[in-house]
Amino acid sequence: MPENSTRADARALKVAELVTALKAAGSRTITEETVAADLASGAPSNADGTIDMLKYAAWILMRENGHGD
Repeated sequence: MPENSTRADARALKVAELVTALKAAGSRTITEETVAADLASGAPSNADGTIDMLKYAAWILMRENGHGD
């Protein structure tokens, strides 16, 4: 099967790509502004400014469960 060049790497998403992916997964509240605020609050990001979706999701879960403060 040929590689799909338009498929994003879940380990290196731009903010807009992350928002699109999370909305497709069912999030009703995620916005680019939410992600930007999370990044400013310490959410993990890659050196190039992209975001690993799994690390971001884990960070949110840790924060919501009172860990990592």
